[in-house]
Amino acid sequence: MEWKLEVVPIPVTDVERAKKFYSEQVGFSVDLDSQVSEDVRLVQLTPPGSACSIHLNTGIAGPPPGTVRGLQIVVPDIEAARAELVERQVEVSPVRHYEGSDLVDGPGGRWNSFVFFDDPDGNGWVLQERAEGE
Repeated sequence: MEWKLEVVPIPVTDVERAKKFYSEQVGFSVDLDSQVSEDVRLVQLTPPGSACSIHLNTGIAGPPPGTVRGLQIVVPDIEAARAELVERQVEVSPVRHYEGSDLVDGPGGRWNSFVFFDDPDGNGWVLQERAEGE
């Protein structure tokens, strides 16, 4: 039996602002934007090449905006991914890596290069470099 993570809910205060951030700045594809009722709106977006989407909504109970941290996306080239986000005016960290438990600037070895950024509500994302084919 296969188990596939399909959608991760991301709590936001303003769905339209979040939709613009994720689609226009981060580069996610908009899969669904549906006004279910006057009080309920659903927006689903997917990172390029990912089988898992994120879900933004209003009118549905969930955790408070800005409380989701550590969402991780793997990329084949951390420098290129960072440059793409900077070009789209996303505030990102420099490339960093772990030396023991310390996070320091600069690329690390295999699987040890990261870039961090937050959405407008403070939900936190991590890009991690994974070499092609791994």
